[in-house]
Parts: sequence; structure tokens; C-alpha cells
Amino acid sequence: VQLQASGGGSVQAGGSLKLSCATSGIIWSSFSAGRMGWYRQAPGQQRELVAELTSSSTNYQDSVKGRFTISKNNAKRTVYLQMNSLEPEDTAVYYCKIDVNSRTYWGQGTLVTVSS
Repeated sequence: VQLQASGGGSVQAGGSLKLSCATSGIIWSSFSAGRMGWYRQAPGQQRELVAELTSSSTNYQDSVKGRFTISKNNAKRTVYLQMNSLEPEDTAVYYCKIDVNSRTYWGQGTLVTVSS
């Protein structure tokens, strides 16, 4: 199983970015039932959960509620994170994580930099 995150970049405050996490090596049924998450890690800080998606629910960190949206495309086996109204505090390396079949997989990080 491999996860490839992309979509990071540099934007000004108030801007938007859409992150993608393309997976391979996961069959459709496992992907559909899996738990998907986006995490971030700012310099000098611990990695934290930003958004999580299961087959029945979504959860967001309070600081991103109303601004970020996690979604997935089962056919493409890809997870997304739409980030709007970005703030300098959102600057971090963003990681995708998938839990399927009792295993956890992480993608490589993608850097998001928000300038004021």
C-alpha cells in the first residue's frame, strides 16, 4: 500500500488549497470501509489530527471547522482536503493517513505555507 500526498504550496491568508492523497494497493471495498485522516505538523510541534472521515462520520479539529472539508472518491481511491480561508496558523506539513484492514498507512507530507 502506498499513499501519495500532493497539492501543498504557498498561499496568502484567505486563500485556498486542495490536498489530495492518492492510494494504491488497496482494493475498493477496503478503501470504502476505511478510516481516512489528514494530520499536520508545524515546526516544533506535535503532529495533530485535522480532519477524519469514516464511512459514517466526519470529524474536524475545532480550529478548521467551517473552513476545511475532507472527502474521498472511492473509485479513484483518493482522499481530499479542501482548505479555504487559510490562516498563517495553518502553516504545516500535512500528512494523510489511512486505516484499513487493521493496518495504518501514512503518506509523505506535503508542505502548506500561509503568509499574512
